[in-house]
Amino acid sequence: MSSYPARYESDILLRNGSTLSLRPIRPDDAPALRALHGRLSPRSVYFRFFAPVPELSEERAAELVNVDYQDSFALAGELGGRIVAVARYYRDEKDSSRAEVSFVTEDALQGLGIASRMLERLAEIAREHAITTFDAYVMGDNRKMMDVFVRSGFEVKRRLDGGVFYVTFPITPTPQYEEQAARRAQEAATASMKVFFEPRSVAVIGAGRERGTIGSEIFHNLLATGFQGKLYPVNPKADFIESLRAYPRIGDIPEEVDLAVIVVPAENVDAVADDCIAKGVRGMVIISAGFAETGAEGRARETALLEKLRRAGVRMIGPNCMGLLNTDPKVALNATFSPVYPPAGRVAMSSQSGALGLAILDYARRLRLGISTFVSVGNKADVSSNDLIQYWAEDPRTGVILLYLESFGNPRNFGPIARRVARAKPIVAVKSGRSRAGMRAASSHTGALAATDAVTSALFRQAGIIRTDTLEELFDVASLLAHQPVPAGRRVAILTNAGGPGILAADACEAQGLELPTLADETVAELRSFLPAAASVANPVDMLAHAKPEHYSRALRALLKDENVDSVIVIFIPPLVTDPEDVAKEIVEGATDAGDKPILANFLRAEGAPEILAGIPTYMFPEAAASALARVTSYGEWRERPLGTVPDPVCIRSADAEAVIERALERGGGWLSPVEINELFDAAGIPIAATRLTANSDEAVEVAKEIGFPVALKAVGPAILHKTEVGGVVLNLADESTLRDAYEDMVSRLGEDLSSIAVQQMVRGGVEVMVGAALDQTFGPLVMYGSGGTLVEMLNDVAFRIHPLTDIDVQDMMDEVKGTALLRGYRGAQRADEAALHDIILRVSCLLEVCPQIQEMDANPVKVLEEGAIVVDARVKVDHLAEPVPTHRIAY
Repeated sequence: MSSYPARYESDILLRNGSTLSLRPIRPDDAPALRALHGRLSPRSVYFRFFAPVPELSEERAAELVNVDYQDSFALAGELGGRIVAVARYYRDEKDSSRAEVSFVTEDALQGLGIASRMLERLAEIAREHAITTFDAYVMGDNRKMMDVFVRSGFEVKRRLDGGVFYVTFPITPTPQYEEQAARRAQEAATASMKVFFEPRSVAVIGAGRERGTIGSEIFHNLLATGFQGKLYPVNPKADFIESLRAYPRIGDIPEEVDLAVIVVPAENVDAVADDCIAKGVRGMVIISAGFAETGAEGRARETALLEKLRRAGVRMIGPNCMGLLNTDPKVALNATFSPVYPPAGRVAMSSQSGALGLAILDYARRLRLGISTFVSVGNKADVSSNDLIQYWAEDPRTGVILLYLESFGNPRNFGPIARRVARAKPIVAVKSGRSRAGMRAASSHTGALAATDAVTSALFRQAGIIRTDTLEELFDVASLLAHQPVPAGRRVAILTNAGGPGILAADACEAQGLELPTLADETVAELRSFLPAAASVANPVDMLAHAKPEHYSRALRALLKDENVDSVIVIFIPPLVTDPEDVAKEIVEGATDAGDKPILANFLRAEGAPEILAGIPTYMFPEAAASALARVTSYGEWRERPLGTVPDPVCIRSADAEAVIERALERGGGWLSPVEINELFDAAGIPIAATRLTANSDEAVEVAKEIGFPVALKAVGPAILHKTEVGGVVLNLADESTLRDAYEDMVSRLGEDLSSIAVQQMVRGGVEVMVGAALDQTFGPLVMYGSGGTLVEMLNDVAFRIHPLTDIDVQDMMDEVKGTALLRGYRGAQRADEAALHDIILRVSCLLEVCPQIQEMDANPVKVLEEGAIVVDARVKVDHLAEPVPTHRIAY
């Protein structure tokens, strides 16, 4: 039997919002398996075993818990410390690519999606063990199990014979499967968040009688905002708090409690959590500090607490947070200690910083930016942005999602979730910690260039997240999205009563990639009909300082009707003769028929914009308006483009590629030899210049004759990382004599550093680029493309994306890199084969899927020719996969 594979331990969310812990079954689970069998109804037993089995014998239980974790595998689902479900497969002895599966779930928990989620996980594990098809036998009247298979998203075939269905389906993920799995995950995540945002009852543990403490302020805020559920203060030293009866412990409350807000010293949280679990509380908000943010001891305390809550199926926000709120009048939840309760609106926000959250709520109120829900996630031990985004995707009161991030909980899941949600609702994020101090040490070009912030930007680009550099910009963009539609294009009209600000706005728009179109003749004629002769009716439209208030409404209507215009920026500087309130009213009047064209305003005065403009986002200066509009416009373009497709790894010879990696791992991993790289790239369908290793000059001459002159010599050795830096590359060796001289010279110069010298086919001409990959410990496998050659780090003209890549991702990478212009006939040069390069980048992503042991890869340079592209030099480093320690629930 293989050793216990801890890497398959994980947690999944169920349809009712509770958490189920999954792990491989163990030999010592026999008693728990027998106990589960004893809790099953006769009908469930019959569906599982196709016969009455009143009792599971010790012998049979021992057989079921002893699996080899490869040809036989079983997942146990635990809830509250006991096994409540089992999913298993047995590999077919005649066809090793097939396996028979079975599932059993405790009756009381059927209908919560347990079997569906366990099927997803079991299929992932089976694919790792080269199983491609699942088979199952299902009783004809077992509709629940049949529904699990049919609704899985896999392509299910079934045949009825003698009252039993034979079911078979390939377990390769399909678009339909991915969609169904994502839907199931989102439903579960949404359900698990409802206990926080829509509780029927709340207990504040640590509520105080005297105002000024955190516990007393949270309790007071819940009362003051009119929480619509039942509210219970818990304090062993008080009989009543703010006229409500207090309880010594949560267990003393006679009614059910959905949500517990815990404000006690960190050393007491563990005991309080035990009380909450015993009470049946489904969600906890732990305000208390003193956990992972304080060091090793606090981190250990937080880990133990999280494990306890997961075993009990309880979700947690925090610790070390400021709470959450929901402005829905039907809920009216303010479980924060903030003195500010924001107006209701369409914007939801998560902040990782509690202190910053206080300032954010105050700033939102001053901006008149309405909030639907707000949550401070603190240490994000459990609930993270992944959960919140999926809840907000389903929340009808939320139209815009804002994130302040200091770190990622599970970025490998964050990207797919955000990409799906952002198609319907914009996500705006500011990520702190952007300095280059976060760059990890790496020996390859790709690793050195993969700074954490560059990868964060790549993640946001792929997911369609609008990234801002500052909190001020975050709210600038939020104000636009909350009040105006996303523009259909980049064409902006500017309307002003002063030339200077109009010019500044035009400069800012063009600097941000926006366009100032020529106005239609009809628009110009309309403007001429009422504006002074001295006014400029080009774009920007300058109505002059003495423009009347009604000119704003008429001019705005004319610009909005123009088919050449996608959005309008309105600028007003108050002269002595014009009342700003009157101008604001006319702007609102002119905007009534704007349709899908957004309007932004600049009121350049100390008092800001009049309140009547609340529905039109206003900015102090033109640059801020242009920046917000540009970001939202780019988001609109991302939302309208195709999703793209991930190529099937069948495009490469997987078995051959895996064989190369396995041989390298058998000797301990590390850098592949040039010959191994050639074999690996050949299996992946990546063209690479012919290369042979040689031990002396005579061998080099024979290889050169075989390959064909001219050739290149390249030094090979474990200490030689960048060949050009040590003089380890000699090019254009045209004959035997020059080859021998160059060979002997390289040997004499590099001496013991050499393990061999490679003779390589010369590739003439072409544009040099670089394609690479790196395994990031936070984000997972990365793919890089950029300008190539020896100056790659200095130029830093590169683009990263997170694996797996779609064809659209590759095109975006190529468009992002300035050096791509050289492929497209820059200054009359011959165009290179961009499609061939596109194919190489996609094949690198496919190779990472098949060979996840690849740690770093450089293909530099890749020469892109008029026809085709070929790798001239490459380095690949491999290592055994580390056992991942799951820290967050499975989410898609």
